[in-house]
Amino acid sequence: MARDTRQRIEETALALFNAEGEPNVTTNRIADELDISPGNLHYHFRTKSDLIEALFAAFEHRMLELLAAPEERVADIEDIWLLLHLAFETIGAYRFIYRDLSDLCARHRGLHQRFRGILRLTMESASSLCEDLIDDGRMKASARELEALIRNVALVSTFWLAFDQVQDGEGVRPDRAAWQVMSLISPYLVGESRAHLQALAEAYT
Repeated sequence: MARDTRQRIEETALALFNAEGEPNVTTNRIADELDISPGNLHYHFRTKSDLIEALFAAFEHRMLELLAAPEERVADIEDIWLLLHLAFETIGAYRFIYRDLSDLCARHRGLHQRFRGILRLTMESASSLCEDLIDDGRMKASARELEALIRNVALVSTFWLAFDQVQDGEGVRPDRAAWQVMSLISPYLVGESRAHLQALAEAYT
């Protein structure tokens, strides 16, 4: 029962944080939403920071699993597309983290370092996938171009959600975010790889 209550608190807090922004949601509000006493909530999470830490840990676990070293085979366009889509679905599920990322990291110093670790792994994974394509002759980019491309991929991946919400207000669109990143890679693709990417894009839209 205690585990169920803890899980319900996490799920409710996540929904409220995503909908209204974490700074705007108090622990009392979460308790009211669950129809439990504030004391019951604080039994499971002593402070709001503890609750944020638990949610970030769940997000971090999912992202690290996705960004782990790929299988021992050359990646193809569909692998990259699927990875991006799953990563953006995860970001969408925990979008409160990205809603005001700099503020969240400033208030929770431990999260700052851990998020930097996710960013670093994101860039390493993107670089590894692109290098696979280059080695296989399906992509052409100089070392300088590749470095700039990887930074741009990390930049778009981190801030696409805020841009979409301000620009269109349509909610979370992992497919559009995946295409946005792939459109950065597209100019460097050669031969059938570019046509393959275009076919994937058309299938999604």
